[in-house]
Amino acid sequence: MKTPFVTGKELEEIISRYPTPFHIYDEKGIRENARALKAAFAWNPGYREYFAVKATPTPAILKILHEEGCGCDCSSEAELRMSERCGIVGEDIMFSSNETPAEEFQLADRLGAIINLDDLTHVDYLEKAIGKIPEKVCCRYNPGGVFTLGETREGFQVMDNPGDAKYGMTRAQMAEAFTRLAAKGAKEFGIHSFLASNTLSNDYYPSLARILFQLAAELKAETGVHITFINLSGGVGIPYHPDQKGNDIAAIGEGVRRAYEEILVPAGMGDVAIYTELGRFMLAPYGHLITRAIHEKHTYKEYIGVDACACNLMRPAMYGSYHHITVVGKENAPCDCKYDVVGSLCENNDKFAIDRMLPKIDMGDLLVIHDTGAHGHAMGYNYNGKLRSAELMLKEDRTVELIRRAETLEDYFATVVW
Repeated sequence: MKTPFVTGKELEEIISRYPTPFHIYDEKGIRENARALKAAFAWNPGYREYFAVKATPTPAILKILHEEGCGCDCSSEAELRMSERCGIVGEDIMFSSNETPAEEFQLADRLGAIINLDDLTHVDYLEKAIGKIPEKVCCRYNPGGVFTLGETREGFQVMDNPGDAKYGMTRAQMAEAFTRLAAKGAKEFGIHSFLASNTLSNDYYPSLARILFQLAAELKAETGVHITFINLSGGVGIPYHPDQKGNDIAAIGEGVRRAYEEILVPAGMGDVAIYTELGRFMLAPYGHLITRAIHEKHTYKEYIGVDACACNLMRPAMYGSYHHITVVGKENAPCDCKYDVVGSLCENNDKFAIDRMLPKIDMGDLLVIHDTGAHGHAMGYNYNGKLRSAELMLKEDRTVELIRRAETLEDYFATVVW
């Protein structure tokens, strides 16, 4: 059973000041989760989490995570600028992008970020863009083929297709990139890879680690470069369905440690730092979209219309993703009504739930849509002239702070040339 981190009484007070819909985040949960992640990898002295800014590009959240020791994984000029304005610069930034304009490489270099190259051709491109090769640099690896795990994700075997992904270099290209970078002055090297998304398996990170640790040992032997860090990227998921079992981050950290001891230490690479760049795992469970039921429709199906729409949370419309829904004040009522919960966009996929069994919903009821803390507000847009909602923070002392105001019509028209 999923329980909201904010109570009905608290929500009634909050909506007296901030109209629905809005996203709200749980500071206490965010901090506790960041500390649990850090503890899981405490065996590695150089461990660092670089939060995937794309998941939740909200300065108040970046600052909280930075206070907990996290850096930022950025992929665009805006994300670099946001990190800088939050006081997060230098090697607290990992710049991982693809099809990157020269100006963004230049900004990342000025900020002192660690630059992660997505392709072999970017070696020369980066050198031309910034006039040098940084002494510390990373390359993204794509092993190709299909990656599988025996455990399941949302009822299916974990299987992703790196060979069909646009990211990363082949094995031969990694060796060539390291050799060329070293010849151009690079002294410290990192390896990065991402093979699967939203895995509910304690084996994903350890399996990926074994692939990258073996690669690191081989590349060191072949090229002689000094590999100082390995970035396991993201992919550790969360249980969106209430009957799913979540990952055990302590077990995941221990699995990576065993692989480290078995592969890297015998290769004389016991000084390698482990990096991660989690987004969904760090934030998704600690965000809710709060919306209100404003219409009901009885045709071929039973519909509940709410004042949020896919512009506030795109994942169900885009991916068919499941997000659990709690009807505030009816948490213990029987789920004996079948609804499609829908928004107001002129698109038939604007549905937060399809054929969902819920308690009877009355007009005015508040609905909590769970697990929207990552890839929720971040993926908002303005189709149909919809305005992006406010973001609120439920502080550790249970007070609420506005951390991003809702858009206005003036914002919507601000870029128009009449």
